[in-house]
Amino acid sequence: MTAVIDPIVSSDWLHSNHHVTTVCDVRPGGPSDPWLGYLDGHLPAAILIDLDAVLADPPAPVLGRHPLPDPIRFAKALGALGIGNEATVVAYDDMGGAYASRFVWMLRIIGQSAALLDGGRRAWTGVLERGQVEVDPVDREPVPWPTEALADSTAVQRHIAEGGSVIDSRAPERFRGETEPQDDVAGHIPGAANVPFADNLDGSGRFLDTAALAARFAPFDDAAPIVYCGSGVTACHNALAMEAAGFGLPRVYVGSWSGWSTEPGRIVAVGDES
Repeated sequence: MTAVIDPIVSSDWLHSNHHVTTVCDVRPGGPSDPWLGYLDGHLPAAILIDLDAVLADPPAPVLGRHPLPDPIRFAKALGALGIGNEATVVAYDDMGGAYASRFVWMLRIIGQSAALLDGGRRAWTGVLERGQVEVDPVDREPVPWPTEALADSTAVQRHIAEGGSVIDSRAPERFRGETEPQDDVAGHIPGAANVPFADNLDGSGRFLDTAALAARFAPFDDAAPIVYCGSGVTACHNALAMEAAGFGLPRVYVGSWSGWSTEPGRIVAVGDES
């Protein structure tokens, strides 16, 4: 399989291709029940994807808050939702792609055609549907996660030591260690540069044009850059932005800060210094 679709598509593109795509509404699970907003209004035929239940294994020290799910479990979960290996997927959320980008990235690294809907649900100009969408389960073959698309903490440390680029995708105040709403330790990986994922978007919540994205990420165009965030979710937003800008997909450190900060012996940096 080859991900032949662009990583980010417009609402107009989806209108024209809705009949040949599988549309997915990606929402975080846990205490904030993902069904609540979904049932009130979603794109036509959109399938609900619970980020925590489908796109991640349970949190664990070192592995982080959102480890990649076991490939067999992932395949079974998607098959139960009617999403086969050959489906072309367009995913969206209502948070500028912060959540849906994780699903799109996961599919693209295993060669499946998948894209993020630029602007998310707010950009959709068609009707919305209410209620649950009925799906027909399909058989789906598990695909291993490709090692070349991933980085662990050792690879991150080695890449920095060799002068490579490591990008922290979180908000500046979290990078500097001024606040940390999710993890017990605040700060960032020494040697990382802060490129907040939210700044990939303009005031309307859509991605900047490719020239502007290219300018954002040009300083980090090395042989195998690495992106991370808090738990390997919003880092995927930066990964897709880099691919859209023509750099190709960087490696993602899925454990991210929630993994690094719980691993014994890892050094923590604070402030603006990379």
